[in-house]
Amino acid sequence: MSRSSGTLTEREGAIFILSAPSGAGKTTLINGLLKIFPDVGLSISYTTRSRRPGELHGRDYFFVGKKSFTAMRARGGFAEWAAVHGALYGTPRRPLEKSVRRGGDVLLDIDVQGARKIKKQYPRAVSIFLLPPSWQELEKRLALRGTDRRENIRRRLENARREIRAIARYDYYVLNREIREALGCLKSILVAERQRISRVRRWRIPPLRGARHST
Repeated sequence: MSRSSGTLTEREGAIFILSAPSGAGKTTLINGLLKIFPDVGLSISYTTRSRRPGELHGRDYFFVGKKSFTAMRARGGFAEWAAVHGALYGTPRRPLEKSVRRGGDVLLDIDVQGARKIKKQYPRAVSIFLLPPSWQELEKRLALRGTDRRENIRRRLENARREIRAIARYDYYVLNREIREALGCLKSILVAERQRISRVRRWRIPPLRGARHST
């Protein structure tokens, strides 16, 4: 339930999708966005890839083996899943749908494949694509991360070109030229989408005190 200008509303939760090529600065922006909107839940994906230094199970991802991932997929436990850079990633279905039913907003950090599948199942989901300022800057950021070999960086750049071609399927794009500017754009999108009339389940307008009814 949200409160605005004395009007009480009950609305369904919104699903926000944020996709970006590796190295576009998505993690930094997500952290900033969640500080602005602490009531927005971040969907934690399952993955079969190895844990990177500093990552925690249950905070960054749920790190599982391929056998466990496959079993969960067979049970219909994922709202979407995809193979990315040789590993499997999946968005758990139950917490996503539970949050939306209760009026909570959820942010999904997923790739182009996953975004397409989520939009197919949940057409009202809001998709946002994050663009790097240039190819040169993207390559520089990947190299500075120090977590990938040169061959992997080249593969990620090739994947980035394919991913950006899918931008026309998204509802919004944000150019991450400067963190504060990009964060401001994301904030504006979330504020506007959370106020959509089409998300309101029920209006409950309290009587105006002291109002005189004309006859």
